Amino acid sequence: MNRRTLLKSGGALGSGLISAGCLSRLGFETQSAWRDPPLVQDRPDGVYYPAIIEGMGIYGTTTAGDIGFALMHSFPHRFWNLTGTNKTKVVVQSSDSLHLMASVWDVESNTVLPVDISVEIRSGDEQVTNTNLWPMLSPNMGFHYGDNVGLPGEGSYEVTLRVGPLQTNRSKPFEGKFTEPQSVTMSFSFDTSETYNLEYRRLREKGGTRGAVELMEMGPVPSPVAPKRSALPGREIGKGSSDDATFLATVVEGESRFSEDDRPYLIVSPRTPYNRVVLPRMTLRTRIERDGETVFQGPLQASLDPKLSCYYGTSVPPIESGDTITVDIQTPPQLARHDGYETAFIDMSKVEFVV
Repeated sequence: MNRRTLLKSGGALGSGLISAGCLSRLGFETQSAWRDPPLVQDRPDGVYYPAIIEGMGIYGTTTAGDIGFALMHSFPHRFWNLTGTNKTKVVVQSSDSLHLMASVWDVESNTVLPVDISVEIRSGDEQVTNTNLWPMLSPNMGFHYGDNVGLPGEGSYEVTLRVGPLQTNRSKPFEGKFTEPQSVTMSFSFDTSETYNLEYRRLREKGGTRGAVELMEMGPVPSPVAPKRSALPGREIGKGSSDDATFLATVVEGESRFSEDDRPYLIVSPRTPYNRVVLPRMTLRTRIERDGETVFQGPLQASLDPKLSCYYGTSVPPIESGDTITVDIQTPPQLARHDGYETAFIDMSKVEFVV
């Protein structure tokens, strides 16, 4: 039985965990055991339980200014990049050593930041790699940054994480923050026995069914989730869905932290349907109609707030009963996807709320 047959049949997996060390004792190569893991056939058009769930380890955390940084690692694994609505599968290469991941957040509020992250890895005086990490979604981690990385071998490495200024709008509590680039340098030791013995769990019965595993506890790293429906500020407008993404809308009046003027402020908060994971990097527009006429139309600005996390909003005229508010998703979340998310949040139709 080769490793592909083993993984597809689940004969030695049972219903629980299998580690790379276990595979090694069975005569399989630990470094290649997950090169081609099982992929659910007949995947649903939405969020689903993948065939396998891969564990994660934390190399370390640190801070620079207002920003917290975490460096994490896992097995090299496939994912799908998204450009517009075009999806491209990224397969594991023989040179890939690990899946390197990062998360960044505001240290005061624990709000995850949707900023660009680059990584430079050095071994002594030699540069090993210098690249941008992909913003991505995974079932057990949610929104984070990552990529498969090749290293020349085991040993100690120095990694520098750099983030650019925040490109989205921000509410007044964040005014003046995240306007300058920040960077941190950390050391980590790549040990194959550490990375390749992380948890590797097969979802025998749930694989391919609609749903999502719970987000893992990541210690000091905050969870990238939107607030519960009951915690959104303002008057609730409604709840809608588009290609399995949940959209909540409220209108805030008399709350100065969102807008410079006195007009009502429309908040649209998209999230994944099961764990409320934030969905940044979208392009949204809205239109408000009353008695068949358009009374407002314009972009919903990507924004950040310590209580709302990533959301989209704009100032609008007073909202009246009977108004129809339409949210047009011009660009779906430009996020790479792990197994379980690659069939959702792509072909997104308009969402309508009737007040």
